[in-house]
Amino acid sequence: MATKALDFYLPDELNASLPPEKRGVRRDHVRMMVLDKTTGVINHDHFFQLADYLQPGDLLIANNSRTIPAVLHAKWVRNTNPIETTIEVRLARRVREDLWEALIVADPVKLGDLLEFSPDLSAIVIGEKGNSPLKIIEFTKNGTELFNMIYALGEPVRYEYIEKPWELDYYQTIFASHPGSVEMPSAGRAFSWELIFKLNKLGIELDFIQLHTGLSYLLDDGYLQTPEDNVEEYQVSERTMERIHRTKTAGNRVIAVGTTVVRALESAARNGVLAGTTNLYIDSHFPLKIADGIITGLHEPQASHLDMLSAFVSEQHLFQAYNQAVDARYLWHEFGDMNLIL
Repeated sequence: MATKALDFYLPDELNASLPPEKRGVRRDHVRMMVLDKTTGVINHDHFFQLADYLQPGDLLIANNSRTIPAVLHAKWVRNTNPIETTIEVRLARRVREDLWEALIVADPVKLGDLLEFSPDLSAIVIGEKGNSPLKIIEFTKNGTELFNMIYALGEPVRYEYIEKPWELDYYQTIFASHPGSVEMPSAGRAFSWELIFKLNKLGIELDFIQLHTGLSYLLDDGYLQTPEDNVEEYQVSERTMERIHRTKTAGNRVIAVGTTVVRALESAARNGVLAGTTNLYIDSHFPLKIADGIITGLHEPQASHLDMLSAFVSEQHLFQAYNQAVDARYLWHEFGDMNLIL
């Protein structure tokens, strides 16, 4: 399904190139645009004031997937003959313990080619993913041992608006605990423990799901990856789902921290499966069963995430809000400002 997300002009200087901490801003002091999904009324605030917009009994659901350093560098070998000494390999999605979909930034890569990451780790190109630029690679290690080597050798995925490399810790939420995301589930980045304790004292609860994010951009403007192409692994515990049902039965709100959480929760509700993979596409025609509101970052023009937001609020209200965000000089992307839609 082709996305139809709204388009708008985003000046380059509104792409956040620095983590908030490097701008002298605490992670929970980034700005927050609050959008009333019914009236379209907009308030401008800061994230540490989140409690002012929530109510006792509200349940926040966040993604506790941990970001891995998914960019690796390898020696490219074919039939024992070196082709290039260093190429970039971007992990896109784990298929099994030793098997990953990956974007190999070299051309033309062939089946059987060897990628040597270190004397102790290599991988073979064993397949292709349909018509996409992604290849299937099989590592010589698996499980925890493979993850340890990825952490030792890799670096975080960084797009062109990030001017310099930042350490992996800048790409983690404070509650990240289960490694697997190749890009940070960034809607949760603005939370601090201080804010979480404050919410808890006010009777506003927090729980977690896991959804390991895939690679969102494949470095090929000629290839449009739709949400259906982007299969991601998720898990919702029975305990968390029971808390969600109790919250909604009591007439309180479930608020998703990020589009990844919406995707996981709505997939679980729709399919009746609490753990698996999802390629669910959500837009204005999708009847949300669980999420009553969302905390999210600001998304770039024509991003499919904007289609998802139109399931919460009309496209007219969303377009007006984004134009206000541009005029008010909000910052975009994973190191940028926040948007609360309730």
